[in-house]
This record gives sequence, C-alpha cells and structure tokens, in this order.
Amino acid sequence: MKATRLLISGIVQGVGFRYFTFRAARELELCGYVRNLRDGRVEAVASGKAEAVEAFMRRVRQGPGAAQVREVQASEIDLDDEMSGFEIRG
Repeated sequence: MKATRLLISGIVQGVGFRYFTFRAARELELCGYVRNLRDGRVEAVASGKAEAVEAFMRRVRQGPGAAQVREVQASEIDLDDEMSGFEIRG
C-alpha cells in the first residue's frame, strides 16, 4: 500500500481536472481526495496499491484535454486508515 500527495500546477482549474482525477481514482480503486487550492494549483491525495497509485500519477500528468499540466510535485505521505473512497472537495 502507498499514499501520495500531488500538487499539480498549470491550467488545471476550470477545465474539468477534478472530475477527471475523481474518475481515474475510482477506476483504479484508490482512496483520497482532490481539491482546488487558492493559488491556482490542484491538490490530490491518493492511497491504495502501489501500482494503482503509479498509474494514477501517470494519468494526472496527462490531465483532461482542456488542461495543461505544467508540473506535478509528488510526495509520499503516511497512510490514513480512516480514508475510504475518493471524493472531490471544495
């Protein structure tokens, strides 16, 4: 099991990025969340099988068609046993 926090920058707000991320995480059976940050970036936290988290990161780097992902900063975090499902937050 692996948990990762991603900070995604570029044109990632107002282009369906959170919904794209949500769908990818659900398909890969990951837990966590995605949300817009005030500085224009998107934050995503994903936990699950290591291979699924790696696949998720590859998808996030591509993003939906209208997005332009400039940079993805990834950092491993401690697993949160309380986390279940994947959600879109404010």
